[in-house]
Amino acid sequence: MDRLLHLDRTLDELDPPRWAAPDADATRLVRKVHELRRVPLGELRPADLRTLVTQRVSLSYVLPLAVRLLIEEPLLDACFYEGDLLLAAVEAPESAWAVLPDLAARLRAVITTLPEAVAADLPRGGAGQLGRFVA
Repeated sequence: MDRLLHLDRTLDELDPPRWAAPDADATRLVRKVHELRRVPLGELRPADLRTLVTQRVSLSYVLPLAVRLLIEEPLLDACFYEGDLLLAAVEAPESAWAVLPDLAARLRAVITTLPEAVAADLPRGGAGQLGRFVA
């Protein structure tokens, strides 16, 4: 989790090159992601992390922050529903987790402690997503 030592820096600083300003006709989501790359890591909120993870932006920096929250509160409601950050994290590409094997193992351990009924109540086939991540 040494990436957490850079909480005062932004993704634009840590994960070059800096992104240019979004086009004038960019969607709200694109503008938001560009904006989030200029926020110090320590100021990113759970909803911000969920956005960055789902958009697969700078995952080597963002996933450690998300896992840190998920260890404390696996079913954190970051933005839309209980467990949305967890489901976003487990849907990150395997290549992102390959460079963070210790964090992946910690997240798997957290997932295995969730009661089956809780996992079954997750929307969008969440139980299956968790099962694939743990397997």
